[in-house]
Amino acid sequence: MAGNDFARCGPDELLRQIQQQEERAVRGRLKVFLGYAPHTGKSRRMFEEGLRRLQRGQDVVAGAIQRKGSDDLMGMISEFEAIPPLVVHGVETVDVDAILQRRPQVCLIDAVASSNPAGSRLPHRWQDVEEIRRAGIHVVVAVNLQHVREQQDAVERITGRRASSSVPASFLQSADEVVIVDVPSDQMAGTLQPAQLSELRELALLLAAQVVEEQLQRYMQAHGIQQSWGTQERILVCITPRSSARVMLESAAHATERFHGHMFVIHVKQGELPREAEETLRGNLEYARKRGAEVQELEGADAIAAILQFAREQRITQLFIGHTQRKRWTIWAPNPVDRLIRAAEGLDLRLFPQASAG
Repeated sequence: MAGNDFARCGPDELLRQIQQQEERAVRGRLKVFLGYAPHTGKSRRMFEEGLRRLQRGQDVVAGAIQRKGSDDLMGMISEFEAIPPLVVHGVETVDVDAILQRRPQVCLIDAVASSNPAGSRLPHRWQDVEEIRRAGIHVVVAVNLQHVREQQDAVERITGRRASSSVPASFLQSADEVVIVDVPSDQMAGTLQPAQLSELRELALLLAAQVVEEQLQRYMQAHGIQQSWGTQERILVCITPRSSARVMLESAAHATERFHGHMFVIHVKQGELPREAEETLRGNLEYARKRGAEVQELEGADAIAAILQFAREQRITQLFIGHTQRKRWTIWAPNPVDRLIRAAEGLDLRLFPQASAG
């Protein structure tokens, strides 16, 4: 397999990319003001953004206003045309139909992590935003880190609190721009300590970096660039029954923590394994999960091709693989690691000795 075969996508992948590009071309843009803690002023920044757009002549409406704690913002909010909320079982929700009928250029949506009451057209407000975007309307939203679903465990460990509503990280990753609302800790009201605020800020920065990586990937796909560039380390560990799995996983986990990256572990199935080998493999995969890895099992007669395809799809930057210390390889059985090295252009490879197959 030549190096540029690694970068070549098949017809199904090409079709998927074309469909994604066509969808993005008609979707409204999403801008997110992300607060890493309460009282950072994310809603203020959102309405200031709307006011600047309004002054530039854009048609801006307020689709959802969080009235609690917004008394000091009411003067600014009164500058916008507000779409009256739709009341469902006594709860104010976004009136999506009214916004679609009004068709502004820009819609401001506060408290985007809110859940809609039973009987609403969609369960969550962030889904309302997605429907508005599909109509070609640009949306500006405000959200706190504590409401990002995949970050809630980490936030709870830091603060001892957990928000009851959430948005998925994929919602933020679909954004065209994420702005972290950052203010000096001594200007923030609340009970959080400076060390806690520092940890929360770091989480928010890492989340914003993931959004940048998604934007980079979309740009590369749109311009026919196939490469494993990214803003974060994405480490792939390939496990076999003969692998020095614990050594590989500990090394990968250390690198993942050091670079705030993401660790994947895969095993390529190639037929039935002896019972002892199967038990060893299962134990290693379970250990990988405990070390925080995303574990997947693949199937493919050509293990190297399966590894490379997975690496390309997941934008892997480092590849950890076992290497059998076999003295002789024939022309009929070339060294698979050499083949992998030749094909995996753009990847950093780390080789770990493993037991010989004989």
